[in-house]
Amino acid sequence: MTNMQDTVLHLRGTRMSHILRVQTAALKALHDYMYENGVVQSMPVILSPETDPLNHPHFDASVEYYGQRLHLTKSMIMHKQLALLNDGLDKIYIMSPNVRLEQGSLGETGRHLFEFTQVDIELKDATKRDFIAFVDGMVASVFAFVKKECGEDLEALGRRLRTPEMPLKVYESEDLRARYGDDFERVASETEKDPFWVLNFKREFYDREDKERRGYYHNYDVFWPEGYGEALSGGEREWEHQEILRKMSERKTNTESFKRYLEVASSGLIPPTVGGGLGIERMVRFLTGQRHVRDVALFPRVPGERIAF
Repeated sequence: MTNMQDTVLHLRGTRMSHILRVQTAALKALHDYMYENGVVQSMPVILSPETDPLNHPHFDASVEYYGQRLHLTKSMIMHKQLALLNDGLDKIYIMSPNVRLEQGSLGETGRHLFEFTQVDIELKDATKRDFIAFVDGMVASVFAFVKKECGEDLEALGRRLRTPEMPLKVYESEDLRARYGDDFERVASETEKDPFWVLNFKREFYDREDKERRGYYHNYDVFWPEGYGEALSGGEREWEHQEILRKMSERKTNTESFKRYLEVASSGLIPPTVGGGLGIERMVRFLTGQRHVRDVALFPRVPGERIAF
């Protein structure tokens, strides 16, 4: 938003009312799908002494409270793992607000907000194949419900929403890189007609690496088609203390910043889990066919832009 007049026009525009109705329907479909599949909802954590390290450039967001440094949650990955220590829980999800103070250049991508919400899911004693099947069903449910309930809104927005073919296609990242080059994520997103999976990315210490095939990671992203880019990111999790320490060392992660998490890991209590986070604003942007993710947020927080309200 460049000035107050633009902000007021954004808030009052009829387009926003159509977008929010689509968002409401999509969120209902997500909650219903979780309930029908026995996934228990937990409330989000906003401040924590330990949060996702995000192994890419960003600004830290933290406050001091009674002598303790607390970080605004970048994602609830570790909290999801710890929640599943409970023997009575095997599936959990959170509508998780996240604050990631990204560099201003990312504001131009059309995909980034520095304050956003994702549905964060974690399944215990499951594999990436289990998670892929679970998310395929979730995506199908959202599309079916939105198309059924929001036909007039989609028409007003000029959006023709294609029903994805199931199951969603699954690609290996190295195969796409060989086909499209290093910019394979963008090219594949522009090429595909339906959402699709890409496997195997080297990322944070908590994504499980194959012990028999070092350098291969049991993680994944989902991408929206039509050039809309990344939708979901996740993977199978490391739960063994020594593997977590090894990968922290490789990534030069400060272990002191995760000492409580590592204490639990050293006890052997963390169970094998798999999960991921689906960005809500990015999903609504795709469903409604908007140019920039700022267009689907009433009060957008775009990297590099000043905030009006």
